[in-house]
Amino acid sequence: MLFIKRVQTDPYFNLAAEEYLLKEFQEDTFSLWRNERAVVIGKHQNTLAEINPVFVKDANIKVVRRFSGGGAVFHDLGNLNFTYTRTISDRSLIYFRMFMEPLLEVLRNMGIDARLDGKSDMTITGKKFSGNAMHIWKNKVLHHGTLLFSSDLSDLRQALQSDRSRFDDKAVKSRYTSVTNIIDHLKEPIDIRTFAERIQQHMISLYPGTHQYDWNEEDIRNIMSLIDKKYAKWEWNYGYSPKYKVHRVLRARPETTLELILHVQDGIIRDVRILGNGFNEHDSEEIKQALTGIAHREEHIKKALYSLLIHDNFAHLDLEELLACIF
Repeated sequence: MLFIKRVQTDPYFNLAAEEYLLKEFQEDTFSLWRNERAVVIGKHQNTLAEINPVFVKDANIKVVRRFSGGGAVFHDLGNLNFTYTRTISDRSLIYFRMFMEPLLEVLRNMGIDARLDGKSDMTITGKKFSGNAMHIWKNKVLHHGTLLFSSDLSDLRQALQSDRSRFDDKAVKSRYTSVTNIIDHLKEPIDIRTFAERIQQHMISLYPGTHQYDWNEEDIRNIMSLIDKKYAKWEWNYGYSPKYKVHRVLRARPETTLELILHVQDGIIRDVRILGNGFNEHDSEEIKQALTGIAHREEHIKKALYSLLIHDNFAHLDLEELLACIF
């Protein structure tokens, strides 16, 4: 087995590296890595339904979609991620616990009563500190998971505080649960680097012959290419979401009610319906034409609506009020 030394903390790089490891490395691998603040979305989720877009934007938190399933998770430098890639001969022999048990053993050796909860979570005193996901490609499997060590749980809650009532879709939904940091259960305090070293040493003891591998220049070029083609693109991180409907009602003033229904597929607004009072049919048709066929993306919608001088044409609604309704 190779132990991959991963020191980069850019979320785009690290998620692209996951795909690169699975598809390009023949040997089995294990790696530990961290991200700067990010929300990582499962492959089959509706991104806008899983995040708090205002907080994420204001806090400059990156949003990136991974290529495995499961729910949304929050990363920061207080969260340690682990990844396995392994060649398999029989898919029926692959199950979550086989990858999670070594991490549980490390924690138990540190005096923490860590447990497997359900198929893909690990908990301490009933609170979640790890979520896991898996992806099978040809004859290989990638399993990765989070380990909340000393994360900012306030940022976590705010970043994932979504309003799903705005959306009608069949996307995979995240499960809300109480979370905890590992550091709060340690008998003797250690930092996250020491924690990572203990995991590394335990894995070496389980897999004799494991040796370290550092990214070379070719690896970096290939990963950067994946970032440019996929992981840094809006089309992957937002546009790949399953089709959904947005239904919002805005009561800007006592005499003005706006009901807006958007049908979005592949990130593109395919159909628009506008109902309410305080505006005329001509204004409504102009809005429909401006929004239909563009990306459900704030900067694109803002540009399209600004050209119509919404604050004059549309019942004296200003642009920010209408954007708030659309998002």
